[in-house]
Amino acid sequence: MYNVLIIDDEEPLREAIRIVGDWDRLGIEHIYEATNGKLGMELLGQHPIDVVMVDMKMPEMNGIEFLRVIEKAYPHLLTIVISGYNDFEFTRQAIQSRVVDYLLKPINRQDLNQALRKAVDILESRKQSQDEFINQSITLNMSLPKLKEKLYMSILDGSFKKQANTALLPLIGADQQENRFGVIVLRLLNRDEIRRTRFHGDADLMDFAVTNVLAQTSDERLRCFSFPHPRREREVVSICTLASGQQEHMSLLLAQVAQKAVANLHGLFNMVVVAGVGKLCTDVVELASAYRDAKTLIHSTDVLKLEGESILHTVPRQVGASEEVPWTDRLLSIQKDAQTGQANRAKVLLSDLLKQLAAGSVFRLQDADRLLREFHFLLREATIELGTPVSASNQEETLGELGRVVEGNLSADFTSFADYSQRLHRMLELYIAGVQHAQAGNQPFDITEIKRYIDRYYFEDIKISFFAETYFLSREYLMKLFKQQFGYGIHEYVQKVRMDKAKELLGDSSLKIQEISDMLGYKDKNYFSKAFRNYYQVSPSEYRVSLQ
Repeated sequence: MYNVLIIDDEEPLREAIRIVGDWDRLGIEHIYEATNGKLGMELLGQHPIDVVMVDMKMPEMNGIEFLRVIEKAYPHLLTIVISGYNDFEFTRQAIQSRVVDYLLKPINRQDLNQALRKAVDILESRKQSQDEFINQSITLNMSLPKLKEKLYMSILDGSFKKQANTALLPLIGADQQENRFGVIVLRLLNRDEIRRTRFHGDADLMDFAVTNVLAQTSDERLRCFSFPHPRREREVVSICTLASGQQEHMSLLLAQVAQKAVANLHGLFNMVVVAGVGKLCTDVVELASAYRDAKTLIHSTDVLKLEGESILHTVPRQVGASEEVPWTDRLLSIQKDAQTGQANRAKVLLSDLLKQLAAGSVFRLQDADRLLREFHFLLREATIELGTPVSASNQEETLGELGRVVEGNLSADFTSFADYSQRLHRMLELYIAGVQHAQAGNQPFDITEIKRYIDRYYFEDIKISFFAETYFLSREYLMKLFKQQFGYGIHEYVQKVRMDKAKELLGDSSLKIQEISDMLGYKDKNYFSKAFRNYYQVSPSEYRVSLQ
């Protein structure tokens, strides 16, 4: 059995880690907590800790300082870094300290447990073959592809500082002055359809397949590293490095690789792609500009000419701007008519807008995206205000899609202007269905139902998602309404009820603190004691003494 120490100044994150960690299966017996590195060092001196999870940005002693200290004081201690900042100062220190993994906030269950499993595997292997396993497995515990992805992303977003990251340059071939660089950007137009029909809904599997296809298109002359953009789900980026001796052919090689990648994606998965190739670079930091060039090429795609086939842009094209169509006021009118029961009029107004766009000489992809986002945002905000987008009596398909409108996840696939028009009409139809359901409801939703549930079942693991699914309402609407009605957030109120009940139970001297902790739904006495102290500034034991 092993012991873990969590060091983070944010209590909600520590609690989240406790909730999603698969502790029993991993063989982890005790979980200790500290709010900064200084307190963490004290706990390390008091308890046999095997793994430390440490935040990089904290008061007192921060993560960087903590890693430097334990590197000398506890050289065999395993560490997992947690950070809300994709900062390469943090990443570099993590590499130097040979951490097990580097997790970015917000932390999800899969990433957390994979990092913990990696740490436990190291601990188990140490028992079998101490020095041999350490030398082989902890040279660099973070995955090289992920590290390269973060490095390239910092270059593309302009935050990369070459002089401050010289130790990382060999990872991407940027330490060789004769190397040249290029970038290919792909926009996956029918991503959601392919994910659903070819990959059983598994986005990670699809991303792996796409990047694998791109990897196979490169050769010994032009090495390409590809990854899905972490913030743009339809975008895949491929960074290509050309070694010395091939510079005069690089433009042609880049175009060939892009063309082959587009053809292979369509042939293997029927994926419709718009791709752009950026200018050649003599310095790796110039990739940021090349990336913008490639994106500009993609944005210039004329949606009116899309016909379900992939498009490759390798050189700047003369494409006029989309004709000025004042759609903002029209979108507001469409939303207003739909909300006031004028559904047919709203549909006609949308059809007229799309006809005017179709009659223009050009409708750029960039403008199509903007119109889609604005319409989506407008309907989503209006749906949240309604508070009743879905109902158990609706058809299952409509329910699912309408729920995604509220959460902002409605598919935006389109491979032609006809697809694009259908997408906008579908969004409007779902919104109209939500309005009709709201108007047909016999009884308005009573937020006190949630309060009564918390008052009765405060000892359970209460999640807002449970209420959202139970009452078919959005998380945002529920949280906003509860706060307006009672002056507390839902999680705040759960904490208040638990702490009020704790004071009541502590008045009964026959109850042990461990028993009270169990009755309140806390997993262990230590966590309950810390929660109580944070809330009342005294420990449970101190409070009990004050009652005597």
